Amino acid sequence: MAHPTHPTHPLKVVTRLVDGGICAYDLDAGDLGVLSPSVVCRPSAGDDVVEHAVSADLQRAYYTTLDAAVCVTAGGAEVWRSDFEPRSEHRMGHRPGCVLSLDGSTVWVYRPDVMAGRGGPDRWAALDAATGAVVAQTDLRTVGHGGEQFPHPVDGHVLLDVGEGQDGSVVYRARLVEGRMDLVRYPGDDRCLIGLSPDGSHFTTVAHDQSDVALHTYPDGEVTFALSVDAFGHDPDEIYVEWSGGYLSTDTVVVSLMGETEDEQEWFRHYLVDVQSGRIHGEFDAHTDNPYDIRPLGDGSWLTTDPSGHPVRRTGA
Repeated sequence: MAHPTHPTHPLKVVTRLVDGGICAYDLDAGDLGVLSPSVVCRPSAGDDVVEHAVSADLQRAYYTTLDAAVCVTAGGAEVWRSDFEPRSEHRMGHRPGCVLSLDGSTVWVYRPDVMAGRGGPDRWAALDAATGAVVAQTDLRTVGHGGEQFPHPVDGHVLLDVGEGQDGSVVYRARLVEGRMDLVRYPGDDRCLIGLSPDGSHFTTVAHDQSDVALHTYPDGEVTFALSVDAFGHDPDEIYVEWSGGYLSTDTVVVSLMGETEDEQEWFRHYLVDVQSGRIHGEFDAHTDNPYDIRPLGDGSWLTTDPSGHPVRRTGA
């Protein structure tokens, strides 16, 4: 599988919610250690932020609440609000999500409307980032609690993984074509999307039953290789692949495993896997005990979280 060894579109800005503010961190600065926010955007009064994003120029923040998608300026002024009607009476079990397209023109919003009790299907919408107007939207055949979105670094598609709890996980791919949403659903409901490679040539999934990790070619989704728990030297009856990890670089993916000690204390280990050969390089010290507190950035570095809530950027795996 021939591909570049560097991201085509490296991630420039990441966000964290710290003390009620949407903090944006400029990764282009190359800083390591605990990162300081380049800007802190304040949500509108009364809003409880679920997911969030900040534009590359650090001038606007976008976020979802349980009942709306919202845009505010860096100074905190509300630019637009797109309400999810009717307002949900359920405050648990559904997490609307948002992600900004790479060119900054579109806010992609996943709405778990079934679990929210809105009387309609789940929806995926593309909003104009400048105005909040709906550019396109589609109904989904899911009953999701939440969804994670991955903008493709080259072709304008966005991948969406909808988590349906015990019922599994569904993966979609979509892009805007002449004002409509061109939607593709990947087969099955038993794979959880973990990461999209920095060059967009492949993606990684973990089985919903946590029995293996697989690498797929993009866009067709064909499996290049799959590694079960025993490939890492563990008992598949006792150890599981965690739904976390991602691409440390275009050529290397982080895989997380979970087990328990004899006194029923959970442990987690991270491994590095070569995406071309499937070879396991060995254990990887992510400097965190939480398998979900690791965000590989695709350039050889990754983020964990400081006790302050701000990210810690690390390198040298």
